[in-house]
Amino acid sequence: MSDKSYPFRRRRLFQRATKISIFDILYFKTPYIVHPLEALGIVAGITEDEEVLAAAVLHDTVEDTEATTEIIEKKFGKRVAELVAAESEDKREDQPEADTWQIRKEETLRDLKTANTDARIVCLGDKLSNIRAIERDYERIGEEFWNRFNQKEKAKHAWYYKGIAEILGTDELINKPRLTANTNSE
Repeated sequence: MSDKSYPFRRRRLFQRATKISIFDILYFKTPYIVHPLEALGIVAGITEDEEVLAAAVLHDTVEDTEATTEIIEKKFGKRVAELVAAESEDKREDQPEADTWQIRKEETLRDLKTANTDARIVCLGDKLSNIRAIERDYERIGEEFWNRFNQKEKAKHAWYYKGIAEILGTDELINKPRLTANTNSE
């Protein structure tokens, strides 16, 4: 990139983004910031678009903090706010989360089908990070692991993540080969 201020702008963007994320909350005994940063790493393997990268770091802030999409828009711009909103569930604060799990996941799958590629990339970073965490913790804890969730049935989680994979697997921009092997033998 020819813009010499690019690394500085990116560093400032992520300093602001991680400041709005919640450092001090532990999510299943892991510092919360680990998940947004892992999602960022995944997304950074697909795109260098600063706004998509910022959305990857911020994707859970509307769900898990006092931040709103309006705050995200004011600090990071409309596009970042829209990408964060696309990855945010309607938590239905007036109802127990366990009672709304199925409908929230159905809405996510429905909305993902029509989401643009940038929103799908943010989703991929989030969900792949979640799947990695599930695998790590399941290996360590075993079947008791599922009791940590609002939805205790692992078959329901499998249904959800299979649905995500099916939808994201159809996105040609996400799935385009990044490296090509030379298949010519001389």
